[in-house]
Amino acid sequence: MASSGDIRKGMCMVFNNDIYKVIEFLHVKPGKGPAFVRTKLKSVTSGRVIDNTFSAGNKIEEVRVEARKYQFLYPEGEDFHFMNTEDYNQITLPKDFLDAPQLMKEGDIVTVLVKADDDTPLTVEMPLSVVLEVIETEPGVRGNTATNATKPATVETGAKIMVPLFINEGDKVKIDTETGKYVERM
Repeated sequence: MASSGDIRKGMCMVFNNDIYKVIEFLHVKPGKGPAFVRTKLKSVTSGRVIDNTFSAGNKIEEVRVEARKYQFLYPEGEDFHFMNTEDYNQITLPKDFLDAPQLMKEGDIVTVLVKADDDTPLTVEMPLSVVLEVIETEPGVRGNTATNATKPATVETGAKIMVPLFINEGDKVKIDTETGKYVERM
């Protein structure tokens, strides 16, 4: 058993008879009254996100997880196939396990959090950013750079993102997987 003071980003816990992963947390110590922890929790089974506040000293049941590296093989309908990079065992996970499946291309390495007790996959953590090639975008209009103007672009995985006007077809761009936004040209 852990206490509310041990809460950190990425931690998995049992809450309301479900396993939740901490997405965000904030320790608050007001001038009056006891300290508390504000959290944003994501259910690893349903993907539902909830806000919850834990009071100081509140006991929580932490779920022991192991991080394993898997290579993304291919999508098949609503399922995604992965291969363990150590023992080459393959697993199939539903689309709900992924935060940004539209940004994954074949061969990408992801981290799968597995419940240590019974080897049940809980969630898939993508890298912080991915580099993808722009396959379709309109040419930028000259002289339209007075503001941070953007235009739509389609990357090699089929995802649509907004990019600056100077990006052309064939350019490789770095995309933040948490927000799905353009970071820089590579």
